Parts: sequence; C-alpha cells; structure tokens
Amino acid sequence: MLYIKNLFLKIMNNGSVLITGAAGFIGSFLVKKFLRSGYQVIGIDNINSYYDKNLKLKRLKNIKEYSNKNNLNWLFYKSNIEDKNYMKQIFLETKPQIVVNLAAQAGVRYSIINPSAYVKSNLMGFSNILELCQTHDVKHLVYASSSSVYGSSKEYPFSEVQKVDTPLSFYAATKISNEMMAHAYSNIYKLPITGLRFFTVYGPWGRPDMAPMIFADKILQKKPITVFNHGNMSRDFTFISDIIEGTFLCCLKVPSPNDDYKFAKPSIPHRIFNIGNGNPVKLLDFIELLEEALSIKATKIFENMQPGDVESTYASTQNLEEWISYRPLVTIKEGVNKFANWYLDYFK
Repeated sequence: MLYIKNLFLKIMNNGSVLITGAAGFIGSFLVKKFLRSGYQVIGIDNINSYYDKNLKLKRLKNIKEYSNKNNLNWLFYKSNIEDKNYMKQIFLETKPQIVVNLAAQAGVRYSIINPSAYVKSNLMGFSNILELCQTHDVKHLVYASSSSVYGSSKEYPFSEVQKVDTPLSFYAATKISNEMMAHAYSNIYKLPITGLRFFTVYGPWGRPDMAPMIFADKILQKKPITVFNHGNMSRDFTFISDIIEGTFLCCLKVPSPNDDYKFAKPSIPHRIFNIGNGNPVKLLDFIELLEEALSIKATKIFENMQPGDVESTYASTQNLEEWISYRPLVTIKEGVNKFANWYLDYFK
C-alpha cells in the first residue's frame, strides 16, 4: 500500500486522468472517485443512444454538480474515440498521465445484430487510444475487458492463466482482440498497460440493458420476466463500489518489467486481471432477492439459452488480491437492497 501512496503523490503533482466512457455506469462512478481523491479528471463520452440518453446525461449532471460544489477540476468532451483527430486534440490540450478506456460498444446480444458498431468503437477506437497513449507520454493505460472472453469454459473459477481463444459472441471477440492489441503495444513500446476483466457489474445507476434493471422494471410493472436457460444460470454479480475501488487502485499501480508477476513475460509491462466478487449467484436466487427487496413477486417465463450467452461466470480474484490487496466487501443481499432502494427512488 505504501507503493500506491507514493505513486498517488507523484501522479497528483505531474498530471491528470482521462476517462473515456465517462457518462457510462462504471465511468461515472470512477470519475467521482478520482475527483474525491484530488485529481484533475477529463471525461470523454459520445452519449450514444444504445440505451436511454437521459440516464447518461443525469450521471454527467451529478458529476458536474458534485465538482462545482466542491470546486474540483472536471472537464468533459463529447467525442467518439474513433475520431482520432479530435481525440488527438484532447490529448494535446489536457496531457493526461493516466488514461482509463471504458468507452466501448457494450452488449453481447446487440453484437449479433449490429457487429459494425463493435468494429468502430471496440477495435478502431481502442487502436486510437493505444496510439495516442504511446505518442503522448501517458504513464499508464487501464482498459476494460470482460468476463465474456472465457466463452463457454467450465474450468471454474476462471483464472487469467486460462486460454481465451473461443469467444461465443462478436462482443467477446473484440474484447479478446483488445487484450492482444494491448499486449503488442506494451511489448513494442514498453507502454505500461493494465486490462481488467469485469464480471457482471450491478448497482445504482446501472445499465438498463442488463438483467437487474430489466427485472426490476418488469417486476414493478407486474409484467413477466424472461429467464433464459430455464433458470440454470449463475453470474458472479459484483457491486459497483467494489469494482470502482479495485479499478482505482489498479490505475495507481503501474506495471513495470521488474514486477514479480507470474502470468506475464517480465519484459512486457502488460497485466490482465479478473475483477469480480468471486462468489457466483444462481440467477433464480438473484431474482428472489430482488423480489424481496421490491416486495413484489415476479411472474417468470422460462426460455432456452440465447445465442452468445454463457451458463455461468465465476472469477478467481487471487491475482488481483496479490496485486492491490483487492477484496470485495458488498454481499449480494446488501448490494441488491442498495440497488432496489435506488431504483425505487429514481423511477418514482
């Protein structure tokens, strides 16, 4: 922890943090975490219409109000990361020392019907981020990968040492590609990079296209919810505050060729970590907790597994624990209650 504290002071004195996808679920929370910790933060988001723009705009409004109230250093640019010329201008103006790339076209199922959106953002956009970090003296790039890279693996818990070469969706394929691109850049240019494989993030201000929001909406409207694979599914649900704390600490610990890290070549400062709860929950149990928190029973319709979906996810977080002393703190019951209370308040 002393290493992290010293690096924190060094970065505080010499630069700023640029976060792409700043209006997103994880991005908006991470922005406020860095602001609370005294950093200058630059946010980038294209505010696309993949899901309700109003939710994204309200997240940005909260950040602006928070930064104004506390006299914090917050800048926001509306941009696509695939717009290399504008992104270059932003890098020249702000000179970020840490870059966190959370901008991506999300969603497993949407990648089946609109793969070109994933090529633009997840491949072209990420390529721009890598090149700009390399040419503008960025000290550390952290990027979002996904648990979906493990495909249909039944080797539980998922460990970073496992092969990830059989994606079940185009979304997963782009995330595997990101990891390979990052590794190559880190090898060639010795750019310190950390990839984080997020596992089913949930909580207040979550994405409307994910199960917690979909289920809560339909349960409250007394509409049936669809449960795929006839309920025989489990997810490593990870509460947003645990994700943010782990991501923040990873940003502050910069990989170097001298690290004693068993899952990477010593000369390449590229690290990949699972970031999850390490405690998978059956989907039907999650629904039961949500029913209890909302005080309404759900009507369920059971259907077959959807294309691109997986039966279970389960993160081994041992390596992240060794790296930054990561330990998730929020239990599933506590997390569902917090989410439900926010949902009822937000949509009342």
